[in-house]
Amino acid sequence: MTSFIRGIAAIHIYVALSLYFSDFGFLQGVTSFGINYGQVGNNLLPPQKVLDLLSALKLTKARIYDTNPQILTAFANSDIELIVTVENERLAQLMDPQQALQWVSTHIKPYFPATRITGIAVGNEIFTDDDTTLMSYLVPAMVSIHGALVQLGLDSDIQVSTPSSLAVLAESYPPSAGSFKNEVYETMSQVLQFLSNTKAPFWVNAYPYFAYKGDPNRIPLDYVLFNPNSGMVDPYTKLHYDNMLYAQVDAVIFAIARMGYGTGIEVRVSETGWPSKGDSDEIGATIQNAAVYNKNLLRRQLQNEGTPLRPNMRLEVYLFALFNEDLKPGPTSERNYGLYQPDGTMCYNVGLSSALSTASSTSTSSISLTSSAKKVKP
Repeated sequence: MTSFIRGIAAIHIYVALSLYFSDFGFLQGVTSFGINYGQVGNNLLPPQKVLDLLSALKLTKARIYDTNPQILTAFANSDIELIVTVENERLAQLMDPQQALQWVSTHIKPYFPATRITGIAVGNEIFTDDDTTLMSYLVPAMVSIHGALVQLGLDSDIQVSTPSSLAVLAESYPPSAGSFKNEVYETMSQVLQFLSNTKAPFWVNAYPYFAYKGDPNRIPLDYVLFNPNSGMVDPYTKLHYDNMLYAQVDAVIFAIARMGYGTGIEVRVSETGWPSKGDSDEIGATIQNAAVYNKNLLRRQLQNEGTPLRPNMRLEVYLFALFNEDLKPGPTSERNYGLYQPDGTMCYNVGLSSALSTASSTSTSSISLTSSAKKVKP
């Protein structure tokens, strides 16, 4: 048994070293902080006003959950890099290469390059959707959409991927134990092969809030909020983690490595955030915690940080979300992830505009997390 345990430890260490010294050993110079722009709400600001808000916040990356033509038109000739989404219900149709070509010709090509579309998310959290048939549609749809981009000469500018929930992992603690669930293994292997072939990133929706809500007596709040804390040390890699988000991302990297794609696929966070309000059983969903999580996340982004496993590669993160989406179903928290109300009224201040302005002219050590941007006039 002792030799078996040593063997497992050796595998963990070997994988960790191969990842640590992978070909991602460089710091990216571009801004890697974006925001999710959902539209499931009433009284929403018109897209042009949303663009004004993003500009005031000095954000240059956004993700939307469809291909809303009003947004694509409004964002033309701006400096916003945009990820668009193929809705889950369209996947079956877009498995057909001809249908995919028609979709790209209608929803992407007329707006590009004036609108800086950089990515297409094929579905959202397909592996954990209630409709299990979607999983069989995913890879064919991704292949067909990429093929359409190739045919139209857009594949060098627009990447194709799919955001996955962290629930695709069978194990995530410690990070070096990261592995995918058996039920997603076959399709996930095909997704990873596609991402490797096309040099596209793996997108994960990672929410330390859910882990804390599920076990608040054992998970330190400071650890999930990026506050100063003693953190944890992975017993196999000996890497130290002072926050849960980085541990979750590294667990995904290990899971990918276990399937043979350790050094060739970048992992990016397509969603993370913290609700400012919740039901009585949604422990930790407060405006104070939301403000702290997002402010501290922003600080980390401005310090060009990577995860402990990939310290030299800045982690790209998209915050969820720009707006509270008051028409979303589910628990109260689902409608309260936004920095702003749908009409542009600020929910709480994370100081994006001030922080990003300061970052462009001075070191992050003197960043002031304050902002004069209160509300955009409708």
